[in-house]
Amino acid sequence: MAYHNPVLLKESVDGLNIQPSGVYVDVTFGGGGHSREILKKLGPQGKLFAFDQDKDALANKIDDERFSLINENFRFIKRFLRFYGVKKVDGILGDFGVSSHQFDVAERGFSTRFESKLDMRMNQSSSLSAFEVVNNYEEKQLRTVLSQYGELRNAPKIARTLVSARKDGEIATSEKLKEVLQPFLPAGREHKILAQVYQAIRIEVNQEIEVLKEFLLQTETLLKPGGRLSLISYHSLEDRLVKRYIRNGMFEGEPEKDFYGNISVPFQKVGKMIVPGSEEIKQNNRARSARLRIAERTE
Repeated sequence: MAYHNPVLLKESVDGLNIQPSGVYVDVTFGGGGHSREILKKLGPQGKLFAFDQDKDALANKIDDERFSLINENFRFIKRFLRFYGVKKVDGILGDFGVSSHQFDVAERGFSTRFESKLDMRMNQSSSLSAFEVVNNYEEKQLRTVLSQYGELRNAPKIARTLVSARKDGEIATSEKLKEVLQPFLPAGREHKILAQVYQAIRIEVNQEIEVLKEFLLQTETLLKPGGRLSLISYHSLEDRLVKRYIRNGMFEGEPEKDFYGNISVPFQKVGKMIVPGSEEIKQNNRARSARLRIAERTE
């Protein structure tokens, strides 16, 4: 588990209500912690598919005939499951955070702790990197990214400063980015502001919001009636989408009511939102912002 400590391991896997002969999907394989726990509960006829677009995760592939690892983004979940003749599944687990491995390998550029090139690509073959966003986006685009994905109130000023600074040369490393951002990093809040900037850029680079929406919309037809979703989010943007989709089957607005005032939605929530306990947070500080929501596909 050095690659990635699985967050809310028991709670998220228990939330799937696993049937031994069922078909399950772990859309964020990473170090394989959640997948291994699912396999423990599957019988000989059970099947588990896992997705991970990061080629580094392939080194963690599990040697089990019931298991298949797909090196693709989970936004394509239905397309690639069809290659295996799978049209319906019994449960889907997603842990949407950046893996510990990605944070801890300096050259991947995900962490503010290291000096590195600006990268942040989960799929290392992708053409869009943090460097491209910081150096080539127009001021208006940068302002939108920082405001929407970083929830930074002074996004316009930060965007203007970045555009001005890059006239004197590329902003190619994390240290250079910190240097440019210094006026916006007051003592005591430096790490929080930097984390918001990094989050905004990372979400844009990896299209995380669009990917999550595309994925969620496919779960309605992919899950069998009674099938479960078990989804772990790490920031309010993701959690808000998951919560609204489970509640309404849509991301904006409200579902239509019938003549009697009733609504028909594809999912029913199971229990309340679950957060890690103090012991888990003490062992794995990155779990502190995790939020687990479980839902069941209605008939």
